[in-house]
Amino acid sequence: MPLYLTDLLARPDLNLSVTGDPAPGLLDRTIDAATVSDLLHPGEWLQGGELLMTIGLLLPMEPAACRAYVADVAAGGAAALALGLGHGLPYQAAPQPLVDAAQEAGLPLLTVPDEVPFIAVTKAVFEARAHEERQVLQRAFATQRRLTAAATDNGLRPMLEEWTAATGVGAAVLDPLGRLLASGGPDAESVLDSARDLIDRVASRGLRGSAASTAGGQQLEVQPLGARRLRGLLLLSGGPDASARAVVPGLVSLLSLELERRHLMDEPERRRRSALLSELLAEPEGGQERAAGRAQDILASVGLATDRVRGVVVEAPPESAQEAAADLALAIPGGLVRVTEGGLVEAVVAEELDVRDVLGRFTPGCPAGLGPPAAPEAVRASLRQAAGLLGLSRSSGAPVEARESQASRLLLELGDRRTLLGYADAVLSPLDLADNGEELIATLAAWLETGGSWDTTSRRLGVHRHTVRNRLDKAMTLTGRRLDDADDRFDLWLATRIRRGGRV
Repeated sequence: MPLYLTDLLARPDLNLSVTGDPAPGLLDRTIDAATVSDLLHPGEWLQGGELLMTIGLLLPMEPAACRAYVADVAAGGAAALALGLGHGLPYQAAPQPLVDAAQEAGLPLLTVPDEVPFIAVTKAVFEARAHEERQVLQRAFATQRRLTAAATDNGLRPMLEEWTAATGVGAAVLDPLGRLLASGGPDAESVLDSARDLIDRVASRGLRGSAASTAGGQQLEVQPLGARRLRGLLLLSGGPDASARAVVPGLVSLLSLELERRHLMDEPERRRRSALLSELLAEPEGGQERAAGRAQDILASVGLATDRVRGVVVEAPPESAQEAAADLALAIPGGLVRVTEGGLVEAVVAEELDVRDVLGRFTPGCPAGLGPPAAPEAVRASLRQAAGLLGLSRSSGAPVEARESQASRLLLELGDRRTLLGYADAVLSPLDLADNGEELIATLAAWLETGGSWDTTSRRLGVHRHTVRNRLDKAMTLTGRRLDDADDRFDLWLATRIRRGGRV
């Protein structure tokens, strides 16, 4: 336990005395160290929490000088001031100006008798601090032994409950997506809400560091768990004391070992689900209805109740493809993930899953394609489209989704801007030279974007549909193009899209 000023005053071998009438609570200050100085301005040499001892050799006893001296000591963070008295020293009793100054400043003033050298006080303080540190280590070792014993129960909860019982600090283990796996108390859910930002911040950094904050007056701390890859997160709620803080690394190690053990034990289940994915992607037999029923049965067997799924393909480094697949199998509901013979990671996910967030967490920087939503029995086509987008993903540095508008934007962004603008100018320059060229181009772009709908284009532009037709007839005459020709329509669509900067 800490060393208080009252503990020093109670020691008969030191025979320290307190002067004046200290305010309540002043003598309950903790003493972190003891030091000696006869400087007139010792404050700048203090770190805080010291018992500063002096014989007052250079201190003039005018009230103003005493007030300035005491103010300097207090500003340096000293817990108390002690004046040495005795034969051959400047003072045989505490001078009243110094007593008054200490009383005004709220700084306890002690006296050290002639028979007690300052070194005796210093040794007493450091012996007490050493005893306190030994107690901290003993409590830490005891807690560590309790946690190690709890770890033999093969579970997260026993360790967390033992930790909370020993330290009074709440603890919970989450999976890499922040979902609760186990806790040491009943209030874990309420703590999760206030710690969500902190959890996301640590999870996004993998094993690279922890973080702490204060929310709602409660101290929160998140530590990553795992050996080589992030397997989970430890959330601590409450401020650990010195002995508990010393045990945190041990707790992290034990929890990491338990999560790694779970990861290895889950390997048969991951293989089973990989086999189910292969079965889902196999060529259907027995007609469309039978294939649909079979696909629904496979999804139901892994707890995935959905009518629309999509394929996801990730190009992970060969040496980490299996680990990436295992991470995705944990994060994706249903866990339908496999590694192909070519080393690609394939997954089937529900349409509503925010798969970009999952990929950002577990396969950051890896090329990835996201196929379009499809019925479960037709997910093979979604996977093929996802695989076809890997080249675009490598170039863009981000996952690419199989949507026409997004693919068009990517193609425009990847092309040389000067070349694209030259292409657009070549197609649209006859309209640029017309008196109402901007109006003609805007009408053409709107008509193409609405899929050739005259009514929708007229409503969007706020003009009669006959005006739209007249403008487009004029545009076709100027450009020499035909709206009923697929190649011409594509050239016109691409040129107007380039003029808009590739925006969709």
